[in-house]
Amino acid sequence: MNRLSLIATPLKLTNWQEPFQYQFFRHGMVAAILVGALCGLIGVYVVLRRMSYIGHGLSHSIFGGAVVSYVMAWNFYLGAGAWGFLSALLINAVARRKKIGADAAIGIITTASFALGVAIISKRRSFTRNFEAALFGNILGVNTRDVWIIAGVTAVVALAVFFGYKQLLFTTFDADIARIYGVPIGWVDAGFALALAATIVASINIVGVTLIAAAIVIPPTTARLVTDSFGPMIIISTVLGALYGGVGMYLSYQLDIASGAAIVLLAAIVFAITIALTSLRHWVQVHRGAEARVRQPLAPVSAGPAPALDHHLLD
Repeated sequence: MNRLSLIATPLKLTNWQEPFQYQFFRHGMVAAILVGALCGLIGVYVVLRRMSYIGHGLSHSIFGGAVVSYVMAWNFYLGAGAWGFLSALLINAVARRKKIGADAAIGIITTASFALGVAIISKRRSFTRNFEAALFGNILGVNTRDVWIIAGVTAVVALAVFFGYKQLLFTTFDADIARIYGVPIGWVDAGFALALAATIVASINIVGVTLIAAAIVIPPTTARLVTDSFGPMIIISTVLGALYGGVGMYLSYQLDIASGAAIVLLAAIVFAITIALTSLRHWVQVHRGAEARVRQPLAPVSAGPAPALDHHLLD
């Protein structure tokens, strides 16, 4: 039985402040909010680039790097981050071959890395429990040092997105045109791969390897349902990620469940509600539009220019 199950109490409105008296919970809350915001921010580019699978794959690849870092007594963040970055570059290099698709390259490289980690764990069973936290998240293991590292990664990625906003926007929607205009596609892609790897490494202790992909994908997908503009989508996704992290962390304490599971389940519930409401709104708009067309008299047919498509996402 872990510390969380020993001190957690049933959900009551009268004791809502109780978790905040514990230092481990305060550390976990700050870390969960930062990780949620970070995943929401980087997730916008992952979703719009249609790279959701690589987020899932890199999390498994980084698990192998984490195991190797532990065995070699390397710094966890540096070792796992470098392993993830090199995996991303290797995937990109293999995917450039005409006979090998990107999905196949991701599947081969990331699963091989994950299998390496599992093989090492099975050989040296003395530290099996340490990597259960990496698989499923262990918010109780977050200390002050981890919080500062997560805050540093969040700040660096946010600054990189801020200063590279136009280049990232250009390469996300039309890499070929961006190359013509002199945007260094290779450097932008390498920087994005590094940011994604850093995000996954920073998130492992909070969400766990098995749930990181969902934490990255769900906030921007929900944001995409409520806005057609790129800038607001980034803001909404980042705010949603932070809210999921904070509220999910609190619910994980009250319900005595894993923090990663609480965060992802909350995000999935909000996504389901959002898609239901937007679908209902669309149905109402279509229904009202149909009624209006039925009531209006037929207008004479005239030849005129076709209306232009309105691409809001680039606003």
